[in-house]
Amino acid sequence: MNGSMINAMVSMNGLQQKLDILADNIANSNTVGYKRKEGNFEDLLTTLKQQPSSFSQPGRLTPLGFNQGWGSRLTNIQPDLSQGPLQQTDQPYDIAIEGNALFEVITDAAGNRAYTRGGTFQTSFDSSGNNILTTKDGYAVSSVDDQHIEIPPEVHAVRIDTAGHVLGELASGETVALGQLKMVQAVKPSLLSQVSDNLFTVADGVNVAAVIQKVVPGDGTGVTIRQGFLEQSNVNLTDEMTELISVQRAYQLSARALSSSDTMLGLANNLRG
Repeated sequence: MNGSMINAMVSMNGLQQKLDILADNIANSNTVGYKRKEGNFEDLLTTLKQQPSSFSQPGRLTPLGFNQGWGSRLTNIQPDLSQGPLQQTDQPYDIAIEGNALFEVITDAAGNRAYTRGGTFQTSFDSSGNNILTTKDGYAVSSVDDQHIEIPPEVHAVRIDTAGHVLGELASGETVALGQLKMVQAVKPSLLSQVSDNLFTVADGVNVAAVIQKVVPGDGTGVTIRQGFLEQSNVNLTDEMTELISVQRAYQLSARALSSSDTMLGLANNLRG
């Protein structure tokens, strides 16, 4: 009796976590550059039970032993980095990635790095008064030399080519190179930690080089930069809602099993010899 209650409780806990993941995906279905989250589950310990010999009856075909499972648990949550649809905006600081890559951004003065697919960029002034390229949250976009990309005041228009080179156009018609966007690939996406809707970091204690590697757009990598476009969320609402219904039904079944076990336990306690 206790085994069935424990099994139902553990299953409900895992299903609740799955519901939270699906709810987060659905809530961010319209968030630019959002990558849906996937939960990986694994079975808990399975106990092998052996029935007494009295259960052995003539004509019995099934073995006396049976397995008793104890539910499943969430092992990790990883992002699905598959390509989302591109939407044209014609805004010079809206940048989208085609292919398997991430933008690198600088999150603080200590030089810590994070990664994102959200390309809603803008220009902001840093603590030194320099006008630099940043995300909408104010994080500086990293260049290939691991520095900020500065936009001088004499630049009146910015152009970004398919390889990520940032070019500034002067009033005289001259073009100056301002830097190149640093692009990286996630070799092991499961080791990325999501710290906000569009921002990922490598967990403390994990070798960054084993998770992230630098990639250059073009050069046969299949990565291309598109200026004037934004990548939309890769959440498919139909798939998420279908899975949400399935998980809700499984949760209801586990809740009913828990309630039935509780009722049977109550009946057993009320028995009189």
